[in-house]
Amino acid sequence: MKPYYGHDGVTLYHGDCREVLHAMPAESTDMALTDPPYLVAYKGRFGSGQNAIKGDADANWVAPVFVELWRVLAADALCFTFYGWPHADLFMTVWKLAGFRPISQIACIKNVWGLGYFTRSQHECAYLLAKGKPGRPAKAISDVLQWRRVRKAQHPNQKPLETIARLIEAYTRPRECIVDPFAGSGTTLVAAKMLGRRAIGIEVDERYCEIAAKRLRDAQTQEGGIDL
Repeated sequence: MKPYYGHDGVTLYHGDCREVLHAMPAESTDMALTDPPYLVAYKGRFGSGQNAIKGDADANWVAPVFVELWRVLAADALCFTFYGWPHADLFMTVWKLAGFRPISQIACIKNVWGLGYFTRSQHECAYLLAKGKPGRPAKAISDVLQWRRVRKAQHPNQKPLETIARLIEAYTRPRECIVDPFAGSGTTLVAAKMLGRRAIGIEVDERYCEIAAKRLRDAQTQEGGIDL
């Protein structure tokens, strides 16, 4: 596989994550941290003109991806994943069938509310899943995380760098390897690079690979890491 980007232990691949993960060695990564499509055919609201997220209207990828994630994770490892709550039953069923054990549910509280029909979205949900018996972190973090809206976001579902960095810092050690099969604009990879971790990202949409690669190149020139 030829990387789209590669520098100092951080690698980005452009392609279908099912294929890229399948080509990776078993137990070759230390943690998975990802924001997969929510299966809601997201296109933005009120004439935003955003293109649909690839894979967001088709659930066929869910089982193959999480089965492969289980395979490439170390024997005792963590997987942090967001999910689409309207399909919580599907995600949970697949996670358990793949072998993962839910160990914590996380709520990310937004400082800016979203729009809505019956309620306005003020939080995102995620699960911390375990493969085997991963060791406990040196200091357990809260299951409620603060979420500052990304200004000038380059992806319609871009996650805050500070929030993702806090998770990486809590659940990995320097030079451990994080895998993100839905890399999007590269937030997981950027946070990993700035915290001295290795990372492997996969993104099917080349326009976001371009954005992620640029963010990673910019991160190479930054000093001092991330202020958590």
